[in-house]
Amino acid sequence: MARVKQTKTTTPEPQEWRRFYGDGKSHDVPEKFPAPPPWRMFRDIEKMTDEQKQEIQDRWTEVQKLADLPENARGKTKGENFRICTKANEDGTEEPVEAWKEVIDGVNAALYLRRPLLVTGNPGTGKTSLAYAIASELKLGTVLTWSITARSSLEDGLYRYDAIARLQDAQLKKEKNIGDYIKLGSVGTAFLPSKLPRVLLIDEIDKSDINMPNDLLHLFEEGTFEISELVRQVEDINTSAKSETVKVRTQDPGIKASIYEGRVQCAEFPIVIMTSNGEREFPPAFLRRCLRVTMPNPDADALKTIVEAHFQDNFQSAATHIDELIKEFINKDKDNRATDQLLNTVHLLTKHVNRKTDKDALKALLWKSLSNTAEL
Repeated sequence: MARVKQTKTTTPEPQEWRRFYGDGKSHDVPEKFPAPPPWRMFRDIEKMTDEQKQEIQDRWTEVQKLADLPENARGKTKGENFRICTKANEDGTEEPVEAWKEVIDGVNAALYLRRPLLVTGNPGTGKTSLAYAIASELKLGTVLTWSITARSSLEDGLYRYDAIARLQDAQLKKEKNIGDYIKLGSVGTAFLPSKLPRVLLIDEIDKSDINMPNDLLHLFEEGTFEISELVRQVEDINTSAKSETVKVRTQDPGIKASIYEGRVQCAEFPIVIMTSNGEREFPPAFLRRCLRVTMPNPDADALKTIVEAHFQDNFQSAATHIDELIKEFINKDKDNRATDQLLNTVHLLTKHVNRKTDKDALKALLWKSLSNTAEL
């Protein structure tokens, strides 16, 4: 009987699926992100006119330039200094520690699934910095930020129409296009057709009006909204200045966008990061449309990594002193204190203050508990 020759099969190396690592480094970003699920596909740029494609490309180029402007340096630095706590594998690679793995997986899953990410956690755990880290690491331009208050409405985030200025100009017989009186907000700008997704930070959504989460449902599900003033103009056959396309200002300084028939439809669903301090519960319909993660409270190793990222060259010269401060900070019930309280202390005590009595007094001042019920 002839012997059958067996061929050796090899198991292919598992392909790295993550695009965001949280390590403060810029990684190679593909021209296009992974394709979304069929139920999360929105407007197809390839089916647009050449003129529309060119505008999207030009606007993306300008957005990239904004990230390098001096006035945006603070946000860029915030993203570059963001760090997660990692552990070394046997092969020398780095992996997030278990507490951080959910955050990294959550960001990447939100990117693949085109879903908003609801980020909870104690003050000072890096919830807002996470948005800047994503934009910096994936080279997605500046972060569009909408800070929520109890008076915020969805329309505030979408756009603003200056009816008073238009009325005043009409009285002065100044002929202007209606687009000159409309400016997209951070949310509206994020949902413009874009080459790659923009990063949208909706900060402290738990402070919003009780109806805000439900108001966001349609936008998150359909990726589109209307500018009613432009829709009315298109529909009004008596409008002599009728035009299907209107250029409006955006939240990006100096950059305008064309709105067709009064409707904004995203091509790439933005990376939406919503932060919450856990001060309220959200309706199930809202939670169903989000991915949810909790930022871990940093331990001693994580705090050391964060401090080193912020102080860099000065870290080694003061390493022993910083280690002592971190240990003392940990023992001060860090769950009721924020990381920036430690950073403030390191800055003062390693650069400006030498006398022990002054250091002790400053630590007592800077490390007061964030809890109203806790002892100071």
